[in-house]
Order: sequence, then C-alpha cells, then structure tokens
Amino acid sequence: MKRAIGIGAALVDLVVSVSEDWIIRQKKPKGGMSLMNWGEMGRILGNVEDIATIPGGSASNTMIGLSRLGAPARFICKVGNDDLGDVYSQNLCNNGVKSYVRKSSTPTGTVLSAVTPDAQRTMYTYTGASAELLPTEISDMPFHEADVVYLEGYLAYNPSMLLHCIHVAKSNGLEVVLDCGSFGVVKDCRFLIDKLIEDQSIDIIIANEDEARTLTNVEEDLACTEMTRIAKIAVVKLGKRGSIIGEKGNIIKVSAPNTQAIDTTGAGDLWAAGFLYGYLNSWPLEKCGELASATAAEVIQVMGSIIPDAGYERLIKIRDKISASLK
Repeated sequence: MKRAIGIGAALVDLVVSVSEDWIIRQKKPKGGMSLMNWGEMGRILGNVEDIATIPGGSASNTMIGLSRLGAPARFICKVGNDDLGDVYSQNLCNNGVKSYVRKSSTPTGTVLSAVTPDAQRTMYTYTGASAELLPTEISDMPFHEADVVYLEGYLAYNPSMLLHCIHVAKSNGLEVVLDCGSFGVVKDCRFLIDKLIEDQSIDIIIANEDEARTLTNVEEDLACTEMTRIAKIAVVKLGKRGSIIGEKGNIIKVSAPNTQAIDTTGAGDLWAAGFLYGYLNSWPLEKCGELASATAAEVIQVMGSIIPDAGYERLIKIRDKISASLK
C-alpha cells in the first residue's frame, strides 16, 4: 500500500445549528468559507448557543478518515500552545495519525461551522496558529516515507507555504493531491491556482460543483473534462447526486447512497479519505469513488466531522467487500 502525508490547517470545529435568517445577517456567502480575525470571530460566537467543539480542519479530517479506514497517514500542522492545541494533537494520536505538530504562542485556529435546516454548512474561520506554519518548519519532515501528499486548498492563502510544499513533494517523488476546499479559495487565490496549473504541479484535483464551476466556468461533466487538462485525475463532487471522476478523457459517474443528511460538515474531507484509500491501494477509480461516497454518507448522518465507531465498522465491511471483488 502507498502512504499519504497531509498538510493543512489545524482548526477546531465549533458546530452550531442556525436559521437561514442568521446566515443572511452575517452577510457572507452561504455554503462558503469566510476568513475572520479574532475580534470578528468573537462577535459571531457571541450570537450563537449550544456549540459542539470538535477537532477538525480539512486535511486533518481526511488523514483521520484515511487512518481509520486502514491506511498509513501522517499530518503536518501548527497549533497554539494552549488547551485546544493539546486536544487537537491528542485527537490525531487517538485516531492513529502520526502527527508532526509545531507550536505557537498564537491561539489554536477555530472554525464556526453554522449548519442550516437544509444540512448545509457555512464556515467562519479564524486561522490562528495554523496560518503561522513556515516553509522552514516542514523541510525536515519525512516526505521520503510517503508516496502522496494531500494539500487542502486553504493553504493557497499562504502562497509561499503551498509552493514550498509542492516543491518538497515533487523533489521527493510524491504525487500531489489538491482539494480546492471552497469556491472562495478558488476565487480569492485564482492567480496562484493558475500558476500551479501552468506548472503542471497537480496530479489529482478534487472540487465540489461550486468550486469546479468557479475553476472552469462550465458545469459538472464539462467541468470534469476541463479539469483533466489540469491534472492526471479530476474529481467533481455533487453531494447527494454522487460524483464525477475523470482521467485521460474517461469520465466515470459514481452514485451516492440515499442518505438523510443532518450536517454536511466534513463531507468533502471524508469523501477524499475514502477515495485516497482506494487510490493508495491501486483500485479502479470507480471503486475509489464507491468507497468515497460511502464514507461521506456516514459523516453527514451526524453533527460535525467525526464518524462514530459504528460508522467505521460499516465502512470496513464495504472496504473489504470492494477489495475482495478485485481479487
């Protein structure tokens, strides 16, 4: 089995149920991600109650999911020298992820994940210590022990860091997987993303339908086809309608289980975990997508981005069934 190492923001998810009117009052795009400073985050947190605190972060969620599915996973990040940072680090360890955690005097980053009655999540992010990870702090990391590096799109807000990650990965012969993260990331960081495309730096690109549309200016199937010109493998996630996976002009459609969603927080991250598990094991792309859909379906049935043990027990059975069918 190939091995993966993830790099991304160490963020603690603060999950709360809100109304549609609450979202409108914040004057930020529904379903997207908006960056907040510490003062703005404090103001928003003062307007909500019954907050569930869950260790999160896009790439971290993916590496935890990958580990729980049975693949070796490593994660590089930076947290605050505070209680939330300790909780975050311990959570990685408890889930079998080998972590390389740097510390800062700045508070650990947080994300308010506001969930509306339609199960859509809108994120308000204070990056905190996570944004302070420096290129020099990853140069001695064990890239030589991995085959794939998984980068979350939010790294694009720190261009020197993202470019250095890709440089180190390529220098060590790793494939680069980039998850776009949010349509806001694609829009805000378009110049950098265009540079990555021009340099042919991305091997696998993952986007949801909004991100794919922002990236290519076309819809779904056509977007996936356009994205195969960017990377060797392209993915467009379509939520409850499944996903489209493209490779060298071959477009594959994968359905999603008929599942009642409670909260879509972490759905894309866990989809990527299932997909990467299959990819690291050299499964056909359709089977990678099948496990990915099943993994995403488990997390949308709970509040937050943590799949319960019972969910992973079901996923291991699906994993083993797919694996057996390929022998």
